[in-house]
Amino acid sequence: MSMVDVFRALHRNRLPGDPLVLPGPWDAVSARVCEEAGFPALATPSAGIAAALGHEDGSTPADEMFAAVARICAAVDIPVSADVEGGYGLAPKELVERLLEAGAVGCNLEDSHQGVLKDPREHAEWLAEVRYAAGDQLFVNARVDTFAYGDGDPERAIERAALYVAAGADCVYPIGAPAGVLPLLRSGIQGPLNVFGRLDGEGPSPTGLGELGATRVTFGPGLQRRAAQQLRETAKSLRT
Repeated sequence: MSMVDVFRALHRNRLPGDPLVLPGPWDAVSARVCEEAGFPALATPSAGIAAALGHEDGSTPADEMFAAVARICAAVDIPVSADVEGGYGLAPKELVERLLEAGAVGCNLEDSHQGVLKDPREHAEWLAEVRYAAGDQLFVNARVDTFAYGDGDPERAIERAALYVAAGADCVYPIGAPAGVLPLLRSGIQGPLNVFGRLDGEGPSPTGLGELGATRVTFGPGLQRRAAQQLRETAKSLRT
């Protein structure tokens, strides 16, 4: 079974309360740590990689992002999905080629640009081109930014998700959706549902998110930011 087939299989037949938990490594060391902890797959965070490379979120040059993803993929023997933001303006065929060259089995693609929602039908057409170029070689996670940059209407999120699933997305990701609307989203969205998990204890645990309808849980740059905070505290202690 290929890596992408293994990754797809991890999303199937998830029981309530047992979502696929995908930590977000930002370099080779953090990727190996997550693999050694027993996670079956990983999902890179674009913001975490940006911070590690000295860039602001959303401003990482494409070449640097793909190089970072390639280092992470080469460091582990488990599937890695890559957050490549809005695709860096690359044509679908080139985007797919670069993801596969880096060793990724999946990708996260946003439906907004610089904080503004894209036209959902145009974005769906673009996703369909990505799907066509990828065939079955990539697991496409389509991010829905209604709650991040739109009016937060769950029905609008469901409408966008339906367009993206019809275009060939394997999974949808309504980032920032409040926990209370997850059952509604789950009932209105076909296929796997990716939900953002918090590490600060302010929201439900991954188990709780699974019970609310999450198929899988990712954490964005949460692990990288927590590691940076720990380093900050350790470094400070060396000065006392």
